Amino acid sequence: MTSPASGRPLRADALRNRARVLAAAEEVFAVQGTSASTEEVARKAGVGIGTVFRHFPTKESLLEAVLVALLERLARDAEDLRSAADPGEAFFAFFSRVVSQAAAKQAVTEALAEAGVDARAATGEAGPGLKAALGALLERAQEAGAVRADVGAAEVMALLAGMSYAAGRAGAREDVLRIAFDGLRPCTCPDQAAARG
Repeated sequence: MTSPASGRPLRADALRNRARVLAAAEEVFAVQGTSASTEEVARKAGVGIGTVFRHFPTKESLLEAVLVALLERLARDAEDLRSAADPGEAFFAFFSRVVSQAAAKQAVTEALAEAGVDARAATGEAGPGLKAALGALLERAQEAGAVRADVGAAEVMALLAGMSYAAGRAGAREDVLRIAFDGLRPCTCPDQAAARG
C-alpha cells in the first residue's frame, strides 16, 4: 500500500493507523450513520484528525475505502468457505452473511451516490472478486446437490441484491431468508420435479 500524498510505500505504523481508522469508520458509520463526522472516526480510532486526512483526504475517500474493505472481506470469507466440509452449508452461510451486512453497505453506497461518487467504479476489482468467489461457492454447492442445478450465478446475484435491499430497508431476516433458501434448494417433491422436467 502506498501513501496517497507521496506515492511511496507506507511504513508499518502508518499501515496500522490506516487499519485502525478504517475499523473505526466502519463501526462509527454502522452505529451513527454515514453522516457521522470524521472527527468522531478519529476519536474512535485513537488518532488525530490529521492522521485520518493523511490516509483519506476526503470523507468520500474514507467511505470508498470502507466499502472496498467490506467487499474484500466478504470475498476472503467466500474463499475461506470454499474448502468447507459441507459445500451447501457454506453457500447458505455466506449468502446469509452478505445479507446481514447489507444495511451497512447500502448506507455507504447511498452516501457516495449523494456525493456524486459511482460506488461501482470506486470499488474497482473488489466487486468482481466477490462475484467470482460466490460463483465458486455456488458451483461447489450444486456439485454436492445442495443447490438446484438450474440456478446460475446471475440469478443468485440478483436474489442477493433483492434480499440485501429488503434487509437494508425493511429488516427482512430469517423468515425471508428461509423462503429464498427453499427456492434455491433442489426440489424433493415428485409433482413439482415432474412439472419442471
